[in-house]
Amino acid sequence: MPDRDPTQLRSHRWFGPDDMRSFGHRSRLKAMGFDDIDYQDRPVVAILNTWSELNTCHSHFRNRADEVRRGILQSGGFPVEVPVMSLGEMLMKPTTMLYRNLLAMEVEEVLRCHPIDSAVLMGGCDKTVPAMLMGAISADIPSIFLPAGPMLSARWKDVTLGSGSDVWKYWDERLAGNLCDQDWKGIENCIGRSAGTCMTMGTASTMACVTEAMGFSLPGAAATPAVVAEHSRLATRTGRRAVEMAWEQLKPSTFMTAESIDNGLMTSLAIGGSTNAIVHLIAIAGRLEIDLTLERFDELSRVTPMIGDIRPAGRYLMEDFYNAGGLSALLARLTDLLNTDCTTVSGVTLGEQIRGAEVIDDQIIRTRDNPVAASGGTCLLKGNLAPNGCVIKSVAADPKLLSHKGPAIVFDDYPSMKERIHDPDLDVTADSVLILRSAGPLGAPGFPEWGMLPLPKKLLEAGVRDMVRLSDARMSGTSYGTCVLHIAPESAAGGPLSLVKDGDQIEINVPQRTIHWHVSDEEIESRRAAAPPLKAVPDRGYSQLYAKHVTQADQGCDFDFLAGRSPGQEPGIH
Repeated sequence: MPDRDPTQLRSHRWFGPDDMRSFGHRSRLKAMGFDDIDYQDRPVVAILNTWSELNTCHSHFRNRADEVRRGILQSGGFPVEVPVMSLGEMLMKPTTMLYRNLLAMEVEEVLRCHPIDSAVLMGGCDKTVPAMLMGAISADIPSIFLPAGPMLSARWKDVTLGSGSDVWKYWDERLAGNLCDQDWKGIENCIGRSAGTCMTMGTASTMACVTEAMGFSLPGAAATPAVVAEHSRLATRTGRRAVEMAWEQLKPSTFMTAESIDNGLMTSLAIGGSTNAIVHLIAIAGRLEIDLTLERFDELSRVTPMIGDIRPAGRYLMEDFYNAGGLSALLARLTDLLNTDCTTVSGVTLGEQIRGAEVIDDQIIRTRDNPVAASGGTCLLKGNLAPNGCVIKSVAADPKLLSHKGPAIVFDDYPSMKERIHDPDLDVTADSVLILRSAGPLGAPGFPEWGMLPLPKKLLEAGVRDMVRLSDARMSGTSYGTCVLHIAPESAAGGPLSLVKDGDQIEINVPQRTIHWHVSDEEIESRRAAAPPLKAVPDRGYSQLYAKHVTQADQGCDFDFLAGRSPGQEPGIH
């Protein structure tokens, strides 16, 4: 049993002393209707809620916050709900990635400046997960994550739909003339079946699984659907556990290690997770002063089998994964690869947490001798076009294109790509390599999900369904195809991608992990000397802060001044 001396609670500094300032703190609580018994000698547990009516993924969070509150009260804590910025992937422009670091900063400062002993982090939509973890790690206050959970599986006619991935597929069929307007509208009306995140293994579910594997959420949290009763019970359990963590002083610094990060990386690979997880994990590791490199990711990729048969790289959806046993069951098949001695927010090790977990369906959670892919679900490529590396989700690509050489067709930015891509006069064939630049952290700005470039309509009509596509952008975790992403340095930072011209021969070789631009060093230097100046920094506000301080994709796109452990300075109370 942990020491339950209330004077050791962080909030005691605000409410405990017999002085004028603490009198003010207590009296303001009473102005809100609270009495001494509500907060006195109890841990103050913050519910950091990213609910918003512009964020479908979190539309059930009003109710879940009340259920978290119930758990906190059950365990003798004092719950306080604190709203923080909601990053709704579908409606924010140009991309929620532009604001990930802003939410991370808000979480850190909200936790640090208030009388908070522990926190429940309520997130789920793609960038809310890493942002909240990054902020909580830097504040280093006991924190536990409650994921939003995936939405329920959707049906259209006799077809099971996967949000995101099927949008791309049916849009291509519509452009090819194979889908009428009435059917397109029918899909629109039913593809989002409920509150919750995408029901595929997109970035949201990937990061939820990574978070559970790293020990930051309760077992079973990652795959539990958003609107089932079990998710309500999960919320209440999370609230109860947050109170215990406050007494135990179980801070991120006490359980998050390099081994925990490796567990997250291997989990992402084993589930065929989103390429976005790479960028987020590098940033999360950076907050812990852990130097996570793309090389480490590729090293683990070579030995980690993909055994989660989940869309877009597999066949099934998150609700199926939940019914098949969820993440604990999948991890139980990887115990020889994982660091099972790592501590979790449950208060036990990862090994203890997954012991006895049962796989219900071997088709969804594959056996080790029948994987979706033996290794290398996501791969690192390097070469003269990407000196600092780039990535490709090879399990979501056409195997015939994993070794390919072809002429470049270059789009300088997204608007020009959108204007030209379906031009019948575009000089493009199935062997061409489509290139988009000005789409990285600085170029867009914000590193948007433009990496799954659309295929030209005339090729779709001819039956083409995949091509090699290169960019300094990201792509949605629900996307698929032979898309080379995160090229670093990006074009807007003067990377080699900025110098490519139409017709240049580009070659990728995924088995050898290479990407090569067939242009001589002399020609590259000549083009660089003639290149226009780099894009100017915005002249005001958050956009200026972002442009001046964001790092490149291979460094996690965090702000350079937030790298490393926070000094952890407590606010003075005067």
